[in-house]
Amino acid sequence: MAEVVLFHHALGLTAGVREFAGDLRAAGHIVHTPDLFEGKTFASVDVGVAHARSLGFDTVVDRGVQAVQELPAELVYAGFSLGVMPAAQLVATRSGAKGALFLSGFVPPSEFGSWPGVRAQIHGMAADPEFADSGDLAAAEVFASAESGIDLFVYPGSAHLFADSSFSEYDPVAAGLLTGRVLEFLAGL
Repeated sequence: MAEVVLFHHALGLTAGVREFAGDLRAAGHIVHTPDLFEGKTFASVDVGVAHARSLGFDTVVDRGVQAVQELPAELVYAGFSLGVMPAAQLVATRSGAKGALFLSGFVPPSEFGSWPGVRAQIHGMAADPEFADSGDLAAAEVFASAESGIDLFVYPGSAHLFADSSFSEYDPVAAGLLTGRVLEFLAGL
């Protein structure tokens, strides 16, 4: 059993993010889902990113850091898209990280500090403009080739939030593969 902190994407803490957390809980894991947007959810990534920008990305990351202060140090940090920012910062700066899951996005943890050498998974779609065209995929490839214990999974397609069952881009086949791989990762920690 692992204890996971799962940070949501730019749409907010959606029903799909909660469902994904529920799948992990059903497998016996403890999952925390901090709400970085204080209850606000959005129908499009652009509107959600605009909201995050209005708050300030530093504020969003700081909210993620504050959300774990009362939790044990031995956590797996996970994030969907925008949520990879606080996940990457925490795995790089808070001692005790057990692993990391970067879903539909990637920020090199070296942006925040040094990589602690824990296992990690990175998931994204090959033609997702937010993942492939933004440079996240290229950075993930470099990171995965430079560090041991890093698995990069690239799925066919162009959807960004393909694992969020409450969003129009949901891809049940790719989401099922992602969920299975995440559950296998967590079981191996």
